[in-house]
Amino acid sequence: QVQLVESGGGSVQAGGSLRLSCAASGMIVTNYCMGWFRQAPGKEREAVARIYRSSTFGVYTDSVKGRFTISRDSAKNTLYLQMNRLNTEDTAMYYCAADLSTCTTTPSWYTYWGQGTQVTVSS
Repeated sequence: QVQLVESGGGSVQAGGSLRLSCAASGMIVTNYCMGWFRQAPGKEREAVARIYRSSTFGVYTDSVKGRFTISRDSAKNTLYLQMNRLNTEDTAMYYCAADLSTCTTTPSWYTYWGQGTQVTVSS
């Protein structure tokens, strides 16, 4: 049974940094497309960063390019999102997602999801 468990969220002031983790079980993270999504209150869930199967390169939405970095550690079977220079618009619930066959930005195409971790950025 596949399980994704996020951690690392919290409250931070604008300009600060956080690192999110997504520990996977029942699957091997390098065999899947893995992504980080976020959803702010009243807004649709959006793709923040994705990493393709067997790849080390991330794909990012424009608003986080140069500030966020997606990576994974095969030994720990964990996906990460390093978030630097956070701003108030980054405030949202952040979710880890995985799929064996797609790497789209569309959330509904992903099979597996974590429960989410809250990130709150204050000015």
